[in-house]
Amino acid sequence: MNLFRLAGDMTHLLSIIVLLLKIHTMKSCAGISLKTQELYIVVFATRYLDLFTRHVSYYNTIMKLVFLGTSVAIVWYMRYHKVVKQTYKKDEDTFKHYFLIPPYFVLALMVHRAFNVIEVLWSFSLYLEAVAILPQLMLLQQSRNIDNLTGKYVFLLGAYRALYLINWIYRFFMEKHEVRWIPWLSGLVQTALYADFFYYYIKSLNKPRKPLPV
Repeated sequence: MNLFRLAGDMTHLLSIIVLLLKIHTMKSCAGISLKTQELYIVVFATRYLDLFTRHVSYYNTIMKLVFLGTSVAIVWYMRYHKVVKQTYKKDEDTFKHYFLIPPYFVLALMVHRAFNVIEVLWSFSLYLEAVAILPQLMLLQQSRNIDNLTGKYVFLLGAYRALYLINWIYRFFMEKHEVRWIPWLSGLVQTALYADFFYYYIKSLNKPRKPLPV
């Protein structure tokens, strides 16, 4: 494992902590897309099918369990917690996320590393993850009201994908010189989707704050 991979994992983990902190302490999921969170469950469930059949390291196993478990916990909070679910704005979270699943599954059947269940679903998870953020970005665009924790959550997700992309480039030059087109291209697409959000988020940080009234 290299520094960029570790930084990517920690940034991803921090984004989840920020989101859970918002939901648990504020008892609110305002500004969060349930549809994006449901897509992440599909992403992690299909990517980690080898969780109990292929042991890479304890770190790898723990991180897989954390990402899958926290995704399920977030969706549970948003759907079933008696207080949190009341703050979910369904009328603003209108992206038809289920339309994303069939075309990317077909793409995975056509473009994969090997034609078996685990490899096809691994490819599918990468393709789907590249666009899973779309409902969240559409929700933020419609509501035009990004609270501090929601903004940090989305920013950290984008940073995690950018770091993973750098990780693949680093591995290309420092390890086997192997071009892994599936994670490279899906990472590029996902990072590009965040570009507009990054611009306005960083721009908002540089705005001078109005002094508090005396």
